[in-house]
Amino acid sequence: MSASGAGPGLPRRLALRDDDAVTAPLIRKLERFGAVSAEDRGILTRLCVPGDPVGPRTEIAREGEPPDGVFVLVEGMACRYKLRADGTRQILAYLVPGDFCDLDIGLLDRRDHAIASLSACRIARMDPASLGDLVSQQPRLVTTLRRANLVDDATLREWLVNLGSRSAIERIAHLFLELLMRLRAVGLARGDGYDLPVSQLDLADTTGLSTVHVNRTLQELKRQGLIELRSRILMIRNVQRLTSLAGFDPRYLSLSSTMLR
Repeated sequence: MSASGAGPGLPRRLALRDDDAVTAPLIRKLERFGAVSAEDRGILTRLCVPGDPVGPRTEIAREGEPPDGVFVLVEGMACRYKLRADGTRQILAYLVPGDFCDLDIGLLDRRDHAIASLSACRIARMDPASLGDLVSQQPRLVTTLRRANLVDDATLREWLVNLGSRSAIERIAHLFLELLMRLRAVGLARGDGYDLPVSQLDLADTTGLSTVHVNRTLQELKRQGLIELRSRILMIRNVQRLTSLAGFDPRYLSLSSTMLR
């Protein structure tokens, strides 16, 4: 889904890493919420079992099925979503490298939503029982994991505000800025641009808009000189103006000031 190259001034396609860096995005994410010691890194490396590559637009976890471990996204972009009986889809979250596909899913008998890749992905699997053992053996690391999970909850609340209170152009602008900040935090943005393997239908299913409305909104953002979107790569041309337009306040992401620049 991603472009093999980028035009002048745009970020190049993000290359897949070797298996020895499976936990790198996760560790970068966790370092925002607490110190990650060498021992912690070793534990996470042992817990994260690398999985096979997943192709774009591929189901990773099906709604209604028993959870098969806790997944960590290593490469690419995925989404969680729900399907209605008529086949319409609501995207509930975008997952970027370092994100858990539900840290506490092992507490449930069945998944209440589905997860699918948007681009080519790599995932790692963590055994829920092993995670449970951490509670008594590594409580500080567990606290860090839970802090990261709280940001996922805060992001969901912000998405609800997006759907209920913002205009079409504000919704899309807010989403683009959120993804920029989240990808910066794990070292996967290049300047003010990033790989965006998301279709206009995906954006429609995320923001509660029609594809026609999404298209018009993207054209307006381009017309105002705020974004450039080419070959599935997004470049934000004026972060300050886009932030003002969206009313974007990144505090819900719990990022350091250096990550916001």
